[in-house]
Amino acid sequence: MANPYVKQYLMTAGPTPLPPVVSQAMAQPMLYHRAPAFVEMYARVLERLKAVFGTAGDVLVFASSGSGAMESAVANLVRPGEPALVASCGKFGERWVELCDAYGARTVNFETAWGRRIDAAELASQLAANSGVEVVFTTLSETSTGVVNDARELADAAHRHGALIVVDAVSGLGAVPCPQDEWDIDVLVAGSQKALMAPPGLGFASPNAGALERAAAKPGGRYYFDWQRTVDGQRKDPPDSPFTPAVGLVQALDVALGLIAEEGLENVYERHRLLGAATRAAARALELELLGGADEGANVVTAVRLPDSIDGAKVPKLMRDRFGVTIAGGQGRLKGKIARIAHCGYFGAFDIVVTISALEMTLRELGHDAEPGTGVAAAQQVFIEAGVPVGA
Repeated sequence: MANPYVKQYLMTAGPTPLPPVVSQAMAQPMLYHRAPAFVEMYARVLERLKAVFGTAGDVLVFASSGSGAMESAVANLVRPGEPALVASCGKFGERWVELCDAYGARTVNFETAWGRRIDAAELASQLAANSGVEVVFTTLSETSTGVVNDARELADAAHRHGALIVVDAVSGLGAVPCPQDEWDIDVLVAGSQKALMAPPGLGFASPNAGALERAAAKPGGRYYFDWQRTVDGQRKDPPDSPFTPAVGLVQALDVALGLIAEEGLENVYERHRLLGAATRAAARALELELLGGADEGANVVTAVRLPDSIDGAKVPKLMRDRFGVTIAGGQGRLKGKIARIAHCGYFGAFDIVVTISALEMTLRELGHDAEPGTGVAAAQQVFIEAGVPVGA
């Protein structure tokens, strides 16, 4: 039986901790989804989502995980037997490949080394070498490695070759800037359970006019995830959902988006920048290699290579069971080789300080010579020098 006096810290990139007021929203009485109280809330959520996505267009809401939103993009844009290009640099890039294959695409998998950003010039070369590609799928924040790609440059490369681009922003949305309209991204997909500080279960897709036009040119092959069906409902006055929405989750998201609006999106990005900078500084002080090098834009999750002298697979388990701090280990080919500390969503300075402290103690217990307090001091110094509150 777990010790009830060990306070638990959830430091994964999804699900992420919920602000108490968000949790409390789900304890409110259930609303009928056709009743004025919910319809008003739904309309407010749709508008607030546009602000976070940075778009004047539609943000479609599905009762699904972020992977459901990804599938909606493939279901609406991929045509069986035709090429689709996936620019991948980690586990979640591979999910695009699996989805495109499932819908019968002739998938071109352009894979960059895990821990390295996707290079826009290399993407352009791939598009030049694979004529006929009309849709590119890629990732903003690859949480399996901590890498944040330059979605703006990748969008430009895709458009120069006449292709639409779909960006998985499931973990990055609300943590790092990715304004859809300004950067001319055709589709952003995201989920509720990461930087948006809401529970899992809501997926979002924001197709622009070009993406909607392509989807409309080939109807069929999907039902629940049909974009036009959802667009038609959400554009009604007042807006409607073609299927029963996840009412309790929408209530929670409404409160979470209100918190983001109150803090201000630029302040939200700055908070994530400081949290990422402090975590990277701690890793360097502990002489742990950062996966992908010193990427100063990797403000969603920090991935560090674990010392070869220890059993890396034991690190997340010991941190959780002994110290109550849940981080993520490596996935796929990085299993047992890295530790991933998240800082996207409802996180503050002392969450990072506690996590680094637990990591130091864990490394020592497993036999690595980590000097206690070294990483903690480095993280504290970042917060001290910032001179602004970074939460508790």
